[in-house]
Amino acid sequence: MSEAESSAFDIKAYLAKLPHLPGVYRHIDASDEVLYVGKARDLKKRVASYFQKTPSSPRIGHMVARVVRIEVTVTRSEAEALILENNLIKSLRPRYNILFRDDKSYPYLMLSGHASPRIAYYRGSTQKKGQFFGPYPNAWAVRETIQILQKVFRLRTCEDTVFANRSRPCLLHQIGRCSAPCVNEISPERYSQDAERAARFLGGETQEIMGDIEQRMQAASAALEFEQAAMLRDQMGALAKVLHQQTMEDTDHGDTDIIAIVASGGRVCVNLAMVRGGRHLGDRAFFPTHTDGDSLSDVLEVFIAQHYIDHPLPATVVGSHVLPDPALIDLLAESRATKSRFLSRPQGMRRAWLEQALRNAEMALANALSESGARSARTLALAEALDLDTDPMALEALHIECFDISHTAGEATQASCVVYAHHAMQPSMYRRYNIAGITPGDDYAAMRQVLTRRFGKVADGEAVMPGLVLIDGGKGQVEIARQVFVELGLAIEVLVGVAKGDHRKVGLETLVFADEREALVLGETSAALMLIAQIRDEAHRFAITGMRAKRAKARNVSRLEDIDGIGAKRRQRLLARFGGFSGVANASIEDLGSVEGISPELAERIYFALR
Repeated sequence: MSEAESSAFDIKAYLAKLPHLPGVYRHIDASDEVLYVGKARDLKKRVASYFQKTPSSPRIGHMVARVVRIEVTVTRSEAEALILENNLIKSLRPRYNILFRDDKSYPYLMLSGHASPRIAYYRGSTQKKGQFFGPYPNAWAVRETIQILQKVFRLRTCEDTVFANRSRPCLLHQIGRCSAPCVNEISPERYSQDAERAARFLGGETQEIMGDIEQRMQAASAALEFEQAAMLRDQMGALAKVLHQQTMEDTDHGDTDIIAIVASGGRVCVNLAMVRGGRHLGDRAFFPTHTDGDSLSDVLEVFIAQHYIDHPLPATVVGSHVLPDPALIDLLAESRATKSRFLSRPQGMRRAWLEQALRNAEMALANALSESGARSARTLALAEALDLDTDPMALEALHIECFDISHTAGEATQASCVVYAHHAMQPSMYRRYNIAGITPGDDYAAMRQVLTRRFGKVADGEAVMPGLVLIDGGKGQVEIARQVFVELGLAIEVLVGVAKGDHRKVGLETLVFADEREALVLGETSAALMLIAQIRDEAHRFAITGMRAKRAKARNVSRLEDIDGIGAKRRQRLLARFGGFSGVANASIEDLGSVEGISPELAERIYFALR
């Protein structure tokens, strides 16, 4: 590690001290910002390569000119360096690294660990009890697969609390989508067998399952069990139809990811298509930033490194370009204790998949270019209206936060913060703040509290200051914001209030500034005002939904508290047993009475109090 400043930074002396070992390096500028994070098999050789007379690209040349310090971390292996590099990239988001914004976890299809397994759409950790299949590229692919399983294997989709409390079959049973294990229309053994076949189907054993169903159908027919034979015939017909529709079926049933990359108009699109259990599940497009001067092979390498650190590595990865470092897949496989291979010249069905992925990438990029042109034009209009930096890179990096307060007559007060960056709203960066310790209905006190909590972290150096802070409100709210910023020692020029126009009509808002500037009315035709109104309305929507959820939770819990004989412990046992208030409300008297501490008389009292 070097602590030298720019004028004293002796690169030759520093390089002489670097070891020939694997590790991670960080280029840092005069303001202590990490400009670039990279990994190296040999730190000495890799870091030295940046300081040649001819930089590898204009972007890297600009970056090297700003470097005043380099920090390195030695690791035990290159695979360990790869993991550390990508963790640092995701946490620091250096401006000269190629970055992929992927703020959503991938959906899975779950077969629960219940005695009568439930099929469900699922996002989150796959370490819990049950079987997980995926990941899938989008929610549509999961739901389509669930529909297939309902048609063929008639598995249930209802919550466990609903399953445990049903007294008659639901509508899905009546239309042939569920075998109704909840009311014993099918035996537990037969249902478990259907669930197991569904799992095998998801694993790619389609032909084996077809043969198994056919044998069972013939056996049932020979035993004169014609109703059972007819049901199996219908299952086989539904499965045959599904397989016929799946024109992109693989013959070896392996898991494969296909990565196609195209570039146009100064932007790059990475299209990821997924094949699981031999079935093509669709694709998903990514648009990386900071790719200037990088080849598409470099982009492919960075995508693979960043993506598979967090997501499962399939048996085969097909790419549209050759990997600059062929050992990358081996490093990822080593870190995941698995095996995988990379193909850049696939044959047969994989070649057809790659060609389709390339066409989809071109279409996605064309759409993104037309949309991003309009979005960037609105950001430019906003920057011009408010005298902000209009440089394209500054506009891309412009970070806007908007705050709003919501409550119902002082009840369940919440503040919302929404974020606009990279010419689009960024839902993964939204935040809600519960407001407490104020007079109910005091919006000024609520605004003071949320701004103090949010920007106290900026003052302490724990968070970055946005380029623009919008406040949903007029002079009063802006004055509160100004006081908070002055107390924290922050610049007030970034504060702008959005005062509602007559009848709250969009287009008639007035912009109120915290400094000495006059209030500004942009007019109904202003693209800048339309963007501000969009951000303000999103903050209002986000605050309203959070407040309503908080209010409903508080009211439901209070309904339990209002029942004589229900204290904190009994309330907690009820909520835990039935999975929340709705489960308690739907429970029968017998089920309520089975909870520890709930007598038959109290169970009856709860039952009628909640109806």
